[in-house]
Amino acid sequence: MSFAPTLLPTRREAGGLPTSPPAQDAPNVAMVAGETSGDLLAGLLLEGLQKRWPALTCAGIGGPQMTSRGFHAWWPSEKLALHGYGLDVLLRYRELVGIRHQLRTRLLDPRHGIERRPDIFIGVDAPDFNLDLEAALKAEGVKTVHFVSPSVWAWRPGRVEKIRRSVDHVLCIFPFEPELLAAHGIAATYVGHPLASVIPVQPDRSGARRKLGLQDDDTVIAVLPGSRVSEIRYLASRFFAAVALVKRVQPAIKFIVPAVPHLKVQIERLANEAGVRTDLQIVEGQSHTVLAACDFTLIASGTATLEAALFKRPMVIAYNMNWLSWQLMRRKKLQPWIGLPNILCNEFVVPELLQEAATPEAMAAALLQWVDAKSSAPEKIAALEERFTKLHAELQRDTPQLATDAIQKILEA
Repeated sequence: MSFAPTLLPTRREAGGLPTSPPAQDAPNVAMVAGETSGDLLAGLLLEGLQKRWPALTCAGIGGPQMTSRGFHAWWPSEKLALHGYGLDVLLRYRELVGIRHQLRTRLLDPRHGIERRPDIFIGVDAPDFNLDLEAALKAEGVKTVHFVSPSVWAWRPGRVEKIRRSVDHVLCIFPFEPELLAAHGIAATYVGHPLASVIPVQPDRSGARRKLGLQDDDTVIAVLPGSRVSEIRYLASRFFAAVALVKRVQPAIKFIVPAVPHLKVQIERLANEAGVRTDLQIVEGQSHTVLAACDFTLIASGTATLEAALFKRPMVIAYNMNWLSWQLMRRKKLQPWIGLPNILCNEFVVPELLQEAATPEAMAAALLQWVDAKSSAPEKIAALEERFTKLHAELQRDTPQLATDAIQKILEA
C-alpha cells in the first residue's frame, strides 16, 4: 500500500528561503513513530505538545493515535514494523532506506512543499530507523530528540556512540536510564512511562468483563501473539497449540485474543488451522480491555508485557524468531532477562520461554501453573500483584508535561 505525502501549507519569506519562528511561537515538529506501541506513545506526547502550543504543526511517519490528533502521516507507522534483528531487516532494507531518504529530503528541501524545515525532530523508538535519520538532520542544524532510550543497558552497547552523535536529548521512560546515558555524555530526562498514567492502578476487571461478555467467575486467559505480521507468523500457531493443550486439561477456561485490526483475518485463519477457532474469542483491538478482564496472559515479549504488568496480571512471556535473527540477538544480550517486567524487577518474576524453549507444551505447562496457583497458592499471585503495583508507582509521572518541558528547553537553547 502506498500513501501519498500530505503537503503542509507553504510559507516563504521575502528571500525565498524557509525560516524558523522563535521558539516561543508554535514550532514545526517532525516525528517518526514505528509500530503500534510507538504510535501510542507519540500520540500521548502530541497531546502535551498541543496543550503547550495549540497551533503546532507536526508531520512525518505515524499511526492512528497520532493522526487522530492532527498529525500529517506521510507514511503509516506499520511500514517500520520489523521482527528480529537480522533477516527481516535485510529483506526490507531497500524499502526502509528509501523511505528514510525520501523523508529526509522532504524535511530539508523547501522545494518539496513543506512549510519550512522542522524546528525539532522527535524520533519515537524505532532506533534502527530513527538514529540514522536523526544524525542526518542534526548535521543539517535540526535539533533532535529521541523518545524512548534505545536499551543499551540490555542490548547493543556499541550503539552509545551513535546515540551521542545523533541526538541532542533523550527522553527516558525508565528511571535508571538518564544516569547511564550521562556517563557517556548524552543529555537525558526521565519523563516516566506514559502507559503508567493511562492504565489505572486498580483495573476494573468486572467492568472489562461486562464489555467483553464474560462472567465474573470465569477463568480467563488473554492470548497476545504480537502486533507485527512476522510475529503472528512465528508465534500465533505456537500460542494456539498451547491453547489447545490447556483446553484439554481445563475445558472451562475462556480464551480471548485482542487482534490488531489489519491482522485479524490472519489470526482467525491460523486459529482455524490450529483447530481452536471456536475456543477463542477474537476481538478487534481492545487490548487494554482484554488485559483488564483476564486472569492470566500468554504474551509475546515486547511493550505489551509491560502493559500486562501495569494491569497486574500474571503472565507467561514467549518469543520465537527466525534462526539468524536469534543468533544475532543472543550475542548482544547483556543480562539474563528479555521481558520488560523481569528487567525492571531485576529478577524472573514471570517465566520466559524463548526460541527452542517456546514450545506449546512448555507454554501450556507454565499457564497451568498460574491457573493452579489461583486456588492452591493465591499468596504467589498476590505477591506478584504487589510487586507490579510498586513498579506502576515508579513509572507513573506526568509524561506529556515533563517531555514538553524538556522539548521547550531544547528549542530555547
